[in-house]
Amino acid sequence: MFNKNVIEGNWEQVKGYAQKQWGKLTDDDLDQIQGDRKILVGKIQERYGQAEEEAERQVKDWEDQIAA
Repeated sequence: MFNKNVIEGNWEQVKGYAQKQWGKLTDDDLDQIQGDRKILVGKIQERYGQAEEEAERQVKDWEDQIAA
């Protein structure tokens, strides 16, 4: 299981991967997220018009992918 502290602690390194995954996230969005998973899920919902469950699933899949 991916530890959320890894994202928070390494946000500067992984935010490029987040922007690749979700191209509609702006630089300002990424600056606001600062590795906070809850904010990331909210921004994905906002930018892509998705339900919370779908955004959560996408973030989990992404976390698993970058942890591999």
